[in-house]
Amino acid sequence: MALTPQPNEAFLREVDEELRKDQAVALWKRWGKIAIAVVLAALAALAGWLWWQQHRVNVAGEQGERFNQAIDALGADQDAKAQPILADLAKSGTQGYAVMAAFTEADLLLKKDDLKGAAAKFAGIAGDTGVAQPLRDLALVRQTSAEYDTLQPQVVIDRLRPLAVKGQPWFGSAGEMTAVAHLRMGRRDLAGRMFGEIAADEQVPQSIRQRAVQMAGVLGVDAVDQSGEKKAG
Repeated sequence: MALTPQPNEAFLREVDEELRKDQAVALWKRWGKIAIAVVLAALAALAGWLWWQQHRVNVAGEQGERFNQAIDALGADQDAKAQPILADLAKSGTQGYAVMAAFTEADLLLKKDDLKGAAAKFAGIAGDTGVAQPLRDLALVRQTSAEYDTLQPQVVIDRLRPLAVKGQPWFGSAGEMTAVAHLRMGRRDLAGRMFGEIAADEQVPQSIRQRAVQMAGVLGVDAVDQSGEKKAG
């Protein structure tokens, strides 16, 4: 059987409840408006973030359509129609489409035998720290290829040194240009060694490996195109 609370216990309970109410009212008067402001600010920030994400998706979609229009125009030999689209995307597009547009612009300049203009475009990509490193490396390789005949061999070697290493994505192209630069400097030993490494690397495109095998053989290096042997077998 439960005991009836004593009068002093009931009184203390009432006092405690009143104290809690007073504290809650005091806290609300002091911090209530700030709490509402914080909640509203958080909701506004969330809404802004959601809007920005959707805006980016919409912009990317629009730029993708424009880039495809430029590619379709190029496929139809309508370079004049594609060029202003590519120029605009390269200047003000999101990073991905800006880089693709810049690469395409450079290829158009190569098509016109404007090696200097193409090299400048590739150099712009290679020097942009906001671009992914593999794309910057590719741009550097393409830049070097475009201006190769105007560069001193040592400049080619120094520029491509970090890329002319087995395991690097553009080892084949960078290594081949480096090997030829060694030949131009009369360093047949270094050239032959580089061609041999290229020939032995199965990650290098087959066309480059085949040339490397031939050049290595001319330079007295026993380079075997392993993938070629497998196919023959």
